Parts: sequence; structure tokens; C-alpha cells
Amino acid sequence: MPRTSKKKKPAAHNPLEKCATGIKGFDQITEGGLPKNRITLVCGSAGSGKTLLGIDFMINGAIKYDEPGVFMSFEETEEELYRDVASLNLNLKQLVLEKKILLEHVLLERRDIQEIDFNLEGLLIRLEHAVDSIGAKRVVLDSIESLFAGLTDPGVLRLEVKRLFRWLKEKKVTTFITGEPGQGGSYTRHGLEEYISDCIIFLDNRVREQISIRRIRIIKYRGSNHGTNEYPFVIDSDGLSVIPITSAGLDQPGTAKRVSTGIPSLDEMFKGGGYTRGSTILVSGTAGTGKTSLAAAFATERCRQGERCLFLSYEESSGQLAQNMSSIGFHFEPYIKKGLLKIASTRPSFFGLEMHLLDLYKIIADFKPQAVVIDPLTSLIGEGSEREIKSMVTRMIDLLKSEGITGFFTSLVSSTAQNFTSGEVGVSSLIDTWIVVRELEENAGSRRIRGLYIVKSRGTNHSSDIHKLILSDDGITLVPVDTVGRVDQGDTVDRSHL
Repeated sequence: MPRTSKKKKPAAHNPLEKCATGIKGFDQITEGGLPKNRITLVCGSAGSGKTLLGIDFMINGAIKYDEPGVFMSFEETEEELYRDVASLNLNLKQLVLEKKILLEHVLLERRDIQEIDFNLEGLLIRLEHAVDSIGAKRVVLDSIESLFAGLTDPGVLRLEVKRLFRWLKEKKVTTFITGEPGQGGSYTRHGLEEYISDCIIFLDNRVREQISIRRIRIIKYRGSNHGTNEYPFVIDSDGLSVIPITSAGLDQPGTAKRVSTGIPSLDEMFKGGGYTRGSTILVSGTAGTGKTSLAAAFATERCRQGERCLFLSYEESSGQLAQNMSSIGFHFEPYIKKGLLKIASTRPSFFGLEMHLLDLYKIIADFKPQAVVIDPLTSLIGEGSEREIKSMVTRMIDLLKSEGITGFFTSLVSSTAQNFTSGEVGVSSLIDTWIVVRELEENAGSRRIRGLYIVKSRGTNHSSDIHKLILSDDGITLVPVDTVGRVDQGDTVDRSHL
């Protein structure tokens, strides 16, 4: 009787184990972190952030994931490493005292790296003792060029590099090795390590138009999907943070809830409802047409309702902004004292677009606002290319929407622009509600007045008529304009100096 063959069961899918780094944004682009118990090579030129990335990886492992680590440096002493992170909020010294991190400085003499009888035996014994003494799960070697600096025989070099990598894998530690780029496009000077590493990360620090821009890219990652773009990253007081170019996604739930504009007559133009909660609002117009005043009305109304509002001012100091807005009845001081309003003023040219975006991430995480005002968005135009600006604003909008925050932006339009609805930032399609304020003439040029109309407002019924915008001591009022262009009588106060 013929023997029936059993069908083979399909092999179980075993996803690659990941070791989370705890570095903002980095675990997102690597889909979980570095390959666990494997080798990651981090290469880049001087000043690109390799050592700091390794220290961050080590510190986060000790604090967030209870994974002790060994940092073995062939270039810097323990005291020099402490000084390197002294200006950052990284308590490296305390973690060393608690035996959660072990710093090892290996001083290599010329006699240690001679071609004849070169081997890593002494180094591996020292590294094994360090790993076993604290039960290390993470190892950083900084840098591999210093370790093999004296070797020119490619055969000996290849054998010793493979021996080191094999030993690290057998020890079952997640290893982070730094290297320097070599000639001819090689990611290391020797050009061998990149082929036997499981993951390669490339760091770059470039200067364009006098602004330093750092980038990170995943060159390869065996057995795992990963982001393939160049991603901007910044180094600040909290260490290193990566900002993914990919947006937060388009999966935000819709809502029918409304929030007041802070101006009753403008609420009426939205059929009594105001803006949609969690949406984005853009007010564009030429200088002096009242854009900041509309932003102030919205901000104070959110605070009056007990919600926290963040006001990012790129042109006025907080004191100057509060003083100017008080002249039309919007008083910021009481809400600032209550902790409901936070004004952050800075010049866009102080640092690059990535740092501005990172600051927004951090302030939102700390302050947890329900509304954010950015005045004006167009101040960022001179800080990067059109593509970079659009990418940054897109990520900014997606961040606000993913958090359910109502975003209010102002945009300065050139007085020579032929079309007042032209979007100088190039993100008008991402905006839910678009309001234009512009100059009008009353009675055949006898007086300049302000006009306001709604270009679009997704999902809400709204008026498309032009209204006169009046700024007075009591606030802002909108008055309909009749069909022949005359302003309805009854409101004649106009604060055209604002």
C-alpha cells in the first residue's frame, strides 16, 4: 500500500527581534529600533553626532528598558565623555555610579597594533569582564577605526573584524559600533565592516546658506522594513531627536463639534457655529489687515472657555503682542497667569526648520494645549527650500490633527500679489478653513477699510459675502457690505492704525 506523504506545515513567521533605542523618532523610522543581539554600524564624518547617538542609546537602555550597557571608547577618557554631555540633560555620571552603565577607556599603544601577531584576545577578555560585571545587554564601541588603525594587511584585518563581530553575536548583546567614512563611497575606512553588519546608519552634517542641517539615513537593515529617506535630526538639551519626514497619517476621526472664533459676528458667517474643533484655519492677507487680531480673538476665547492655548509669535515679543492686543480689548495677562495661555516668541532665523518643529513637539507634549496659533506661518519661508518648508508645515499640521488640536495660522501675502487667495506657503490644500482679509476702498477711494471673506470651510455651511472688518476698543466686529460696494451704516469706528 503506497505511503501517503504528509504535507509540510508552513514555517512559522518569526519577526526580527528589535531593541528599542528610546530616541525620539528613531524607533519610528526603524520600525522598533536596532536589531536585537546583532551589530549596528553607525558611520559619519566628524561632528555628525555618532558618539552622542551611542550615549543616548546607552542611557535610554539603562533608564527606560532596564538594560545595562558598556561604552568602550578608544579615543575619549571617562572624564572627557562626562564633559561631552555636561550641557545636556543626560545624567551619565549618576548611571555609572549606579552600575547601570560601565565606561571603559582603552588606550591603544603603537606596540598593541603591530602587524605581527596582532589579535584581539586581550580586548575581548577585557570586554567580556565588563559585560559580565554588570550584566550588560548593550555595547557601544567608539570607534572601530581607532581599534584597527595600524593594520594594513587586508587578510589579517578581515579575520579580526569577523572574529570581533562573531564574538559580540555569541555574547548576545545589542552592539552599536561607530565608524568614519572612507574613500570612494565606502562607509568605513576599511570597507569591510559594512558588509558583515546587520544594520548600517549614516549620519551627515551639512551647511547650506549658513544654516547647519543634520540628516540620518538607514542604509541597510537585514530582515526588517525601514524608512529609506533622509530624515532631519537635531541635538538639543535632551539629546538627539529624529523628525520623520513621513506625516502622522490621514486616519484622524472626523467631528462635528464647533469652537467659537471669539467674534460673534464671524461665528454668524459660519452659520452660528464657528470653526470645527481639531481643524486647521488659515487667515491670509497683506500687512495691517488684522490677521494677528483675529488670532488673538480666537486665542482669548479658547482661554475664556477654560482651554489651554499656545501662541507662537515669530514677529513680536510676548510683551509687545500683549500690549498691542489689549488696545482692541483682548487681554492676555490674566490667562497667562492662570496657565491657560503660553506665548513663545522667537526669530525664525535663529535656527533651522527642524528645530522649530522639534520645539513645537516638545511644547505640545509639556503644555498639552487644545489650540495652537502660529503667527505668521510665512516667516518660515526664508529658512529653507520650498519643498522643505512644505514638508515641515505638513508635519506640523499632521501633528496638530493627530492630537485633536485646533490650529490657527496666519499668512502674510505680498501687497503686489495679483490674487489675494494665492498661497505663498503652498499648503492651502491642507487647510480646512481659509479666510482672506484685504484692503477695500469706501466711497470711491475716500477711505481705506478692511474686508474679510471666507474662501472655503470644509464640512460647514458658511457665508461667502465680503464683510467689513472693524477693529475698535471693544474688539472686532464684522459688518456686511451691500451689493454696490458701500458699507452698511451704523459702525463707523475703524482702528486702521492696527
